[in-house]
Amino acid sequence: MRAAHRVTLRRLLMGTVLAVSVAAAGVPSAVRADMAAAQKWIDSEFNPSTLSKEQQLKEMEWFIKAAEPFKGMEIKVVSETIPTHEYESKVLTKAFQEITGIKVTHDLIQEGDVIEKLQTQMQSGENIYDAYVNDSDLIGTHSRYGYVVNLTDWMAGEGKAVTLPTLDIDDFIGKEFTTGLDGKLYQLPDQQFANLYWFRYDWFQRPDFQARFKELYGYDLGVPVNWSAYEDIAEFFSKHVKEVDGKAIYGHMDYGKKAPDLGWRFTDAWLSMAGAGDKGSPNGKPVDEWGIRVDGCRPVGSSVTRGGATNGPAAKYALRKYMEWLRQYAPPGALGMDFYQSLPSLAKGNVAQQIFWYTAFTASMVEPREKGNNTVDDKGAPLWRMAPSPHGPYWEEGQKLGYQDAGSWTLMKSTPVDRRKAAWLFAQFTVSKTVSLKKSHVGLTIIRDSDINHQSFTDRAANLGGLVEFYRSPARVAWTPTGTNVPDYPKLAQLWWQNIGEAVSGEVTVDTAMDNLAREQDKVMERIARSGAQGDCGPKLNEERDASYWLGQPGAPKAKLANEKPQGQTVKYDDLIKAWREGRVK
Repeated sequence: MRAAHRVTLRRLLMGTVLAVSVAAAGVPSAVRADMAAAQKWIDSEFNPSTLSKEQQLKEMEWFIKAAEPFKGMEIKVVSETIPTHEYESKVLTKAFQEITGIKVTHDLIQEGDVIEKLQTQMQSGENIYDAYVNDSDLIGTHSRYGYVVNLTDWMAGEGKAVTLPTLDIDDFIGKEFTTGLDGKLYQLPDQQFANLYWFRYDWFQRPDFQARFKELYGYDLGVPVNWSAYEDIAEFFSKHVKEVDGKAIYGHMDYGKKAPDLGWRFTDAWLSMAGAGDKGSPNGKPVDEWGIRVDGCRPVGSSVTRGGATNGPAAKYALRKYMEWLRQYAPPGALGMDFYQSLPSLAKGNVAQQIFWYTAFTASMVEPREKGNNTVDDKGAPLWRMAPSPHGPYWEEGQKLGYQDAGSWTLMKSTPVDRRKAAWLFAQFTVSKTVSLKKSHVGLTIIRDSDINHQSFTDRAANLGGLVEFYRSPARVAWTPTGTNVPDYPKLAQLWWQNIGEAVSGEVTVDTAMDNLAREQDKVMERIARSGAQGDCGPKLNEERDASYWLGQPGAPKAKLANEKPQGQTVKYDDLIKAWREGRVK
């Protein structure tokens, strides 16, 4: 018998055994239909999985029973638009409805719009959505204001009957990011991706380029460890190599349009990559990557004069370098692009490296050449690799090295309890062990330790450019989201793109832009303090002191370095990957 026929027969027999067993147990016909739907989805879609098919069926049986009181209900959830959420919106909503009878509309909008809707619901109390996938960057906001449901207490209390017994919170690699000031879970990770360094491995391996780089700069062409090396490599490809196979190439890619995503370009840990904050995990303490200092749980200032680092020497250096590289080494037009317009640029195949690249777009970077991707070979293997982000001269061992996004399910107290329960069931369905491994292969935004360590990712690793090795390595803990120092993400985040945009466009100097940003952050925190809305963990600003006092203290804010361009350092990519595979950071 052919193997395909044997598999088909086995599935038919499993379905028959299932139907007979549930019928014999006196299970109502409606439940039998739901179980049949679950069987269909397990066979056709939810594979691979870390669970056996029998375990998957048992998990789906739990969903069917837990959803019974909400059958026929229609709920609405929302997230930003990335491949992972497109899969949830188009595929998982359909599966969930067929299995549980609950209809879900999963809206896909831009990240800024998600935050705006969330903020409107917090302020008005109107139930706009029944659940949100929003970044864990809001953890400081959520754990201070009390607008969102504390999931630790919810799962043990009011939501216990609709909490999946096999949810396995400890399996989520981002749970630390969604834990509030009180040590309780406020959000459930749904997708996760890091901001890493991307480069053309094939170009870096060319002996002629290696020899020429060594002759010009005095050290080996390789993965840059520091910003000095990144700058040298950007100059090398833009000014010395200039073209490959008759096509003009560039040593750097970025975007600079004055728009909300320009703010995220910086709050997504750019200042910490330069070394502006303090040591600490998952975020710098007492000064974080936004330059906000805390005393205990209270934010006490952004400005250097209050002990913050938002306008310190390292932060100003970070903005200055961003602007220099964008103008000198990026393709024409990059300065006028926003984040979304810049995304297709790497696939053109004319960029040597990018210091600020989100692994959420790995899926698009492994598409075949016939889809316009010029960064894979004829067999579909990547010509590029991802590696750790290089750090600036103010960075010290023990600081976070970059940003990690953890889009997470968030329940609002303003959502009626029955709708909240139904939405919680869908949220858990999208991250359940029955579903999560397949979803991870679709969107490549891994959330579970059991998923990344599954054999299916071992088999696929060679075609994912280092993603699997990174997420299996101890290095991944140095990439973290915005933390609890930020007391109101929506209010403060909008200040970044406006002030930085003025510097990028030439309206003000770098010094003025960062001084204004720090001062405006302090004003917002002062207003929050006066409102008393955040209680004992709300801001309480330090009295201003001369900047020299704070710059003379240990840690952040750090005094200006005499030399902001030390010797460039690189490592061989193959040595780095070997270390990751052996469980070493470097």
